[in-house]
Amino acid sequence: MALQVMARDKGAIPLDLAFRVEPGQLMALVGPSGSGKTTLLRTIAGLWRPANARVVAGGAVWLDTQTGVALSPDLRRVGVVFQSYALFPHLTAAQNVACAMGDLPRAQRRPEALRLLNLVELGGLADRRPAQLSGGQQQRVAIARALARRPQALLLDEPFSAVDRATRAGLHAQILSLRAHLAMPVVLVTHDMTEAQALADRMVVIDKGRMVAQGPTAAVLSDPAALRAVGLREAAAMLHATVRRHHDDGMTELTTATGTLWLPFVDAAPGTGLRVRIMAHDVILSRARPEGLSAQNILPVQVIDQRPGEGPAVMVRLAVGSDTLLARITRRAADQLQLQPGDQAHAILKSMSVARDHIARDAAP
Repeated sequence: MALQVMARDKGAIPLDLAFRVEPGQLMALVGPSGSGKTTLLRTIAGLWRPANARVVAGGAVWLDTQTGVALSPDLRRVGVVFQSYALFPHLTAAQNVACAMGDLPRAQRRPEALRLLNLVELGGLADRRPAQLSGGQQQRVAIARALARRPQALLLDEPFSAVDRATRAGLHAQILSLRAHLAMPVVLVTHDMTEAQALADRMVVIDKGRMVAQGPTAAVLSDPAALRAVGLREAAAMLHATVRRHHDDGMTELTTATGTLWLPFVDAAPGTGLRVRIMAHDVILSRARPEGLSAQNILPVQVIDQRPGEGPAVMVRLAVGSDTLLARITRRAADQLQLQPGDQAHAILKSMSVARDHIARDAAP
């Protein structure tokens, strides 16, 4: 069942927002530092109580300030993964996971811990202590431990910010893979918009404790108010692509819904499904297909709409098959192009403009 959250407080940590996360959905909670993201997560977990709040998970009321219901953290079936891992150093990986299974008979705890460690691809490391594990492996143990509570909601509080970029990409892939096994609402707090866009179905943007925007990730990241809160340069879209082949010149050829996408070598086998994050400020638009350009990527698109901002820029939403691409262009360029909804155009993108960590594998089917 869904996770429903409402929190309002005019105190030192102001809050004014409400949202709902369905089972199996991952919702990213994003916003500037100090905007109230972690406070909201603490409210769900039972570590903070706003003046006016209601939290319902799996049909159970965890918090309702109007009726006086306020379950303590240990009575809430919630799994929490922190940035700092918070593992017990004297226990093995399996013991760290098993310690979250207080409701299971002792004889069942180790087998269940091993099952969960296998789920996060750590089955062979069950008897190692945290000091014998890498940062990424420790975080996987923390995820397995959170799942050991059989939670009605899973909370991820900046869980990958303490590891390096390569490890972070592996953990992202792990979460995407786990999504097939998770039948619970998941809330991710992150300051990393690439991470949020790669992992989240839905997004809530907050600023100074107030909800600025919420909805499907692609829609929120084309919303001018949301972009002002997270930074206009974060405007981007995720384009689905499939690896077709690798070429001797170091380029990888990918197929998209409307054409070929060329990128510097992508370490993935032909046939692998990918999601490529395309920054809006890197996309150039043309009504006619241009000739004689150094840019290798020219994709046919259809104009969805245009959204003027407060400054000299216009955000143009474009359809690439069932995907949405964003282009941030000047008002002057928009006036010259005179693009209307339904018009055909071409999106131009330099191969070298796509960062390596902006390429993620699609979730396992």
